[in-house]
Amino acid sequence: MRRRGREGWAWWVAWAVVLVVGLVAGLGGPVLLRERASARYPVTAGDLAAGRAALAALVVVEPSASATYEREQFGAAWADVDRNGCDTRNDVLRRDLAPATLDVDGCTVLTGVLADPYTGERIAFARGEDSALVQIDHVVALADAWARGAAGWDLREREQFANDPANLLAVDGQANQDKGASAASDWLPPDPGFACVYALRQVRVKAAYALTVTADERAALDSALGTCATT
Repeated sequence: MRRRGREGWAWWVAWAVVLVVGLVAGLGGPVLLRERASARYPVTAGDLAAGRAALAALVVVEPSASATYEREQFGAAWADVDRNGCDTRNDVLRRDLAPATLDVDGCTVLTGVLADPYTGERIAFARGEDSALVQIDHVVALADAWARGAAGWDLREREQFANDPANLLAVDGQANQDKGASAASDWLPPDPGFACVYALRQVRVKAAYALTVTADERAALDSALGTCATT
């Protein structure tokens, strides 16, 4: 009887260990998946430190009523502000698609493949009726910029902002539509691995243009920076 008791006790211990391990694995699963996803987009420790410092320095202003935003307030869409003879949309497509094939004008992108940072998918781009499958996103949306300081700029500065390659990414068209004019407090890329890089880019752009953030936005950006994988 004593031996069977020891065997029973051993069985209960083994069962408890399995249960605890299962619970830990279950709780850690999402964290591990997020860390693995973030490892696909590593950033340097220096970039992360600079991003955190820049985020801390951004002025926090709560939402308030402002004049209605119109796209025309940022100048003509995809103006050739760098005077290289190509419009900004094609400049970004040429930068972000690989390989990108060009028309005889040396500017117009005809085909290419996008490794979409927002969804993690690969998207074939071909100019024509399906061009909208790949769109150019303003990482800091123009409407958000307008509400956070750009309303006080002159047209030249707003046009420069709208065509700044540091604030532009070729992305999945549907993801771009889903984002709309959302700030980080309302939308982050569906691929959690890109959240860190996305947040760093938003912080850099807002810092460079002295744009403000809301408290919720700063909290969301800070949380996204917490997912970074550093090299």
